[in-house]
Amino acid sequence: MTTSAHESTGTPGHPLVEVTGLNVVLPTGERSEVEAVSNVNLVIHDGERVGLVGESGSGKSVTGRSIAGLLPTSPNVRVTGSIRIRGKEMVGAPARDWEEVRRRTVGMIFQDPLTFLNPTMRIGRQVAESIPPSRHHKDRSAREQAVHRFLSQAGLPDAEHVAASFPHELSGGMRQRVLIAIAIAKLPSLVLADEPTTALDATVQQHVLRTLDESVAELGTSLMLISHDLAVVAGMTDRVYVMYGGRIVEEGPTERVLAEPQHAYTQALLRSVRSLTDDDTELYSIPLALRRQFSEEVPSAT
Repeated sequence: MTTSAHESTGTPGHPLVEVTGLNVVLPTGERSEVEAVSNVNLVIHDGERVGLVGESGSGKSVTGRSIAGLLPTSPNVRVTGSIRIRGKEMVGAPARDWEEVRRRTVGMIFQDPLTFLNPTMRIGRQVAESIPPSRHHKDRSAREQAVHRFLSQAGLPDAEHVAASFPHELSGGMRQRVLIAIAIAKLPSLVLADEPTTALDATVQQHVLRTLDESVAELGTSLMLISHDLAVVAGMTDRVYVMYGGRIVEEGPTERVLAEPQHAYTQALLRSVRSLTDDDTELYSIPLALRRQFSEEVPSAT
């Protein structure tokens, strides 16, 4: 079994990730901007699985990219508040510190693998480059075996063939599993998965999610799963944060939040999920008037 080192580079006793009062302002045009994230507070502990759910435009991906230090580099992008990783403040930290976080602490899985895979580089080399320098195998054969092991752990049975392939030679589901292999090859403390299966069909989606679930369990690492899909979050997380309009509106144990939602938006979001047993022919859509009510309400969490 592969185990994660979970090196502690910050102050002992702190959560793995602690976000306090996070605000993110993004430019939307030459002279306009939007506050994409407003006063967000969240915590992720070692070994914990946390979901971040909400519809498109709710701010969940911006929050995730803030934690990974992957927001656009521009003077018009303003980040205030606090992001502590292993107790170390990262808001305003230099690029080299963020690179170290992404290299040693946070493994990332995104929605579109082709955006993040190098089209000119074989898969095996891309996985090998993700292995921490302290764990590089000097022997070429041992290094290749390590790459094949991570690819196999990510649910790719013919690892040797996959390692020799270019990204365009693989299916969408295989490319997504490659991203999982690259993420876990870092032996990270946190796997941050942002809509990891949205672009896949339902059958492939289930296989990829099972792979992610098993890989995180084997590593013993933390997971932050960002999704609009409540069913996905329900099956894979311990706690969940619900976002609307750039704010956290509800937080708690996943089972409790989904069974007894307190906030009107969470209740409406659950109503919009279609069950296989539903007899209704029309999907529930959140009314505009109710959306205005959400915007006027004070967030109930954290």
